[in-house]
Amino acid sequence: MGVGFVILAHKDLDRVAQVAGYWAQNDAPVAIHVDSRAGSQDYADLQAKLEKFTNIRFAERRACDWGKFSIVAATQDAAEMLLEGFPQISHVFLASGSCLPLRPVEELNRYLADHPATDFIESVTTEEVTWTVGGLDLERFTLRFPFSWKKHRRLFDRYVALQRAVGYSRHIPEGIAPHLGSQWWCLTRATLTAILNDPDRAANDRYFRKVWIPDEAYFQSLVRKHGANIESRSLTLSRFDTQGKPFTYYDDHLQLLQRSDCFVARKIWPRASLLYRQFLGAELRPLARLEPNPRKLDRIFARSNDQRLHGRPGLQMQSRFPAGEAWGLRKTCAEYSVYQGFSSLFSNFETWLEKRTGTRVHGHLFHKAEVKFSGGASVYNGCLSNSAKMRDYNPQAFLASLIWNTQGEHQSFQFGPADVQSIGEFIASDPNASVYVVTGAWSIPLFHSSMDFQRVRRIAARYQTIEAEHVRVLKGRHTRAHVRVWSLAEFVEDPMPILQSILDGLDPGASRKLTEVPKMADLTGFGNFVQRLKNEGMNPHSVGDFPLDDLPTSRNTPAKPYVVR
Repeated sequence: MGVGFVILAHKDLDRVAQVAGYWAQNDAPVAIHVDSRAGSQDYADLQAKLEKFTNIRFAERRACDWGKFSIVAATQDAAEMLLEGFPQISHVFLASGSCLPLRPVEELNRYLADHPATDFIESVTTEEVTWTVGGLDLERFTLRFPFSWKKHRRLFDRYVALQRAVGYSRHIPEGIAPHLGSQWWCLTRATLTAILNDPDRAANDRYFRKVWIPDEAYFQSLVRKHGANIESRSLTLSRFDTQGKPFTYYDDHLQLLQRSDCFVARKIWPRASLLYRQFLGAELRPLARLEPNPRKLDRIFARSNDQRLHGRPGLQMQSRFPAGEAWGLRKTCAEYSVYQGFSSLFSNFETWLEKRTGTRVHGHLFHKAEVKFSGGASVYNGCLSNSAKMRDYNPQAFLASLIWNTQGEHQSFQFGPADVQSIGEFIASDPNASVYVVTGAWSIPLFHSSMDFQRVRRIAARYQTIEAEHVRVLKGRHTRAHVRVWSLAEFVEDPMPILQSILDGLDPGASRKLTEVPKMADLTGFGNFVQRLKNEGMNPHSVGDFPLDDLPTSRNTPAKPYVVR
């Protein structure tokens, strides 16, 4: 008593030879059906490789089409050959040419000996199936499907719509309760013989020839008529993605396959040489009679399907582009900070913030001339170049890539009205962004410059207009970023609490009271500079109420509020 295998193959026959040979040399009979459209030379090579095994049979070849009854007919032919040629087998295990055994045949035989009258086949009523793709459940059994869904999709859809419109419905034969399930099963000899020798088999076969994807319905329905003890589950690890396509296993899935405890896995990539060496070696790892339990991997497959369907925050690729609000995703994968005006107000702000927080603080990443990476790097994580031309080809993707490639390290960068502004709306709509703006701080470098004052006034007017538009976007109704805005006058009046709040926001649990602060630019005479701008016809409103007597004093203390200890 033992198990026999039916293999349905259509390509990669060299791998079929390996698997069939492994089962045959371990005293498991094998019946192989090879699609008639497979190359004749490949088929001859397969027969030559397996001719030494007396317990391998080759069924008459058919042309098999996806979703057609030809796959069921090929299974019937091979199963009949196996049952007739090897009367000692107690169970028949259906496998594909891309299947791979994960456990020794001896373990499978012991397991089936413990369940001598059990049929292992996924068989679920159409009302309870949740995995069908294409909108057809019970209609698989009540409509006609003469056209191939893969080859003639438009005809298929139109004919289905026509049948629905006229109310057409096929009669389901007496004694057949429609069930669906995985194609890959393991049936007892008694049940499979009863299905193949059913007195109504000719009528059953005629009916199922017009059922859509009958290989997922024929045996799954008839086993309910002839089986006495059904375990509605497969002993084969086979999972499908959101489009109904089977997952393919590669070499790096070795540990996952070992954890499944299943006897067979499908679908194995034909070039996964490590998997074939591991599982077809001299000895497979014994699993101490563990119960096959592919369900314990469902969390992994569910996460894979979720990522395939929804993508991952901050990651864009050709199959998921563009990402963002349309997919309900955050535009970046981690939190980051943007500082506007701080590098103008403090001479060593970037160095101070890096030292204080341990985070990565860049200069002006969107500087018009070049990308100012931290430390002056020309190439950064993920091979991001400091080329402004390359960055400006897609600024949004540049920023998302920077955050993605530096996961685990908080990124900060400077921004201002002299930078490329096309990134503004992206930042404003990103919940991961924290934006801190000191309006009017752009005027400090102009105040210290030696340029002609008329030119200074024109630049100031342009910067103020650009900054005002940016702040308007940041305060818009579509903004999802965390935004804080101060005028220059407000900030200079009492900078310590503001800097402390920024540090607390970066790391609330670790932030300590400020004892060291960045060096503020010299603002002596700045109030007169602001007044001169006014006198020249410009209204520098973004600076705030900056008095003529230069530095304002704190409302809270009579002493100067900005103290370096």
